[in-house]
Amino acid sequence: MSNQKEKILIVDDENSIRKILETRLSAIGYIVVSASDGEEALSMFHRENPSLIILDIMMPKLDGYGVCQEIRKESDIPIIMLTALGDISDRITGLELGADDYIVKPFSPKELEARIKSVLRRTEKISIAANIPTSGIINIGFLRVDTNKKQAYKNNTRVRLTGMEFSLLELLVSRAGAPFSRASILQEVWGYLPERHVDTRVVDVHISRLRAKLEDDPSNPDLILTARGTGYLFQKIATVKK
Repeated sequence: MSNQKEKILIVDDENSIRKILETRLSAIGYIVVSASDGEEALSMFHRENPSLIILDIMMPKLDGYGVCQEIRKESDIPIIMLTALGDISDRITGLELGADDYIVKPFSPKELEARIKSVLRRTEKISIAANIPTSGIINIGFLRVDTNKKQAYKNNTRVRLTGMEFSLLELLVSRAGAPFSRASILQEVWGYLPERHVDTRVVDVHISRLRAKLEDDPSNPDLILTARGTGYLFQKIATVKK
């Protein structure tokens, strides 16, 4: 997919940030639209059908948390939270509500551009795969993973996963029984290495979201286990049908 076909919605109440991002992202080929508050963001989301949303947390009328919650009720569009909040728990809240990633102000525009490309690349793979005939199915107990169509089913009912969630699941399932460190998962799925210890919390929250969607008892997981001192692994051996 060409960048020229990808539309990004920037949501921030700071005019200077919107202008900087509009200029930079337009210059590298994206179509850019923007909103200055949460209510306008929801209106623009429905009207413009963007490919990705850059979403500030602290905004008037409706904050970024509320916007994210409303959008996740109907869409799996990639969302990158943009925040100046110093409290780590506030950033984690955005991820728990369905954001794919976050970046902290002040930020490097080049770093944000790299994050955008990484998330959109995952989304593009999911979109293309939806049109590929099924040839590889991985069965793990009550879970079925279609690695071509990028879909997962629990007890024959499709589970709604974001692009990043499926990429994480696919990585773990592809090497069932092998532990992955948080840093290696972050690099494989999100496309960057952690600069700070807190960066790996992105992985922890996505693991938690996957468990909530796939496990019968998320508090006592049977599929996605914690590898003590390492990270995570997919416990059961997968069987591939071709």
